[in-house]
Amino acid sequence: MEEFPSKVTTETGTPTAQTSQQGGNSLRGLASSVTVMVDMTFIRSIPAILMIAEIVLGLLHWALIASAPYTVLPAYGWVMFVAVTLWILTTILFFMILFGVHQKLTFVPWPMTMMAYNGIATVLYLTAFLANAVSVHPFRGTYFHGHFAAAAFFSSLVTAAYGGSAFFSYLDWKGDGGNAATSTVPT
Repeated sequence: MEEFPSKVTTETGTPTAQTSQQGGNSLRGLASSVTVMVDMTFIRSIPAILMIAEIVLGLLHWALIASAPYTVLPAYGWVMFVAVTLWILTTILFFMILFGVHQKLTFVPWPMTMMAYNGIATVLYLTAFLANAVSVHPFRGTYFHGHFAAAAFFSSLVTAAYGGSAFFSYLDWKGDGGNAATSTVPT
């Protein structure tokens, strides 16, 4: 009985926290704390891949338009507004989900918010795509015709990516019911 208290340890904590404490300022301790913050399962998901596509293709879209004299036609003001605004919002939203900030904001209904955001973004990008595609012809024969035509192509891809995100957001919002009675199979 006397040996029992000497064999008991009262240390608490996770093994990663103990190794980071032992390593001091080592890179291993830093890497373990960063990987805890980053949601690696999100990166491998289809919604994350679609968000990355939206960010990259959206950047190409508005960069192509910004590199040309887009102020000649008023329609390109709308296209630039939609492209840059949604690019910034999608980038912020991507990093919020990646670092788990959305889990700390429990008062926001995230599945419904994501569905509404992606649905509205799809409609806005569809209008921007149509305005971009229709406005390409006045630049025929100029150096910038290719810029606006390529921008119209990339905006169609971004519209499709937002449409896919809206579909997957709808499936996430709808869910499988979450009821144990409906998910069990009677034998």
